[in-house]
Amino acid sequence: MSAPDQQGQHRSEDCADYLERIVFFLDNELDEADCSAVRHHLDECGPCLKKYDLERTVKQVVARSCHESAPEGLRARVLVQLREVQVRITTTD
Repeated sequence: MSAPDQQGQHRSEDCADYLERIVFFLDNELDEADCSAVRHHLDECGPCLKKYDLERTVKQVVARSCHESAPEGLRARVLVQLREVQVRITTTD
């Protein structure tokens, strides 16, 4: 991670790297060192913080909108197929 320049601005390539990691950061898929680096960058970089807030908001809206369940018939067919695959795997070992 590079430090901001004298005016507190980060280089665009540094910001691009952090913006790629924001999705993983939001999904808790980074190790603690990377999380710490992302948090530190967001504390110092207003434009990246705005993009982070937008990503977080979009993920929240999508999560709230995705509460549909598969129809019971489809669920039953998928479960049967999964069991068939499990049986095939265990009988070939």
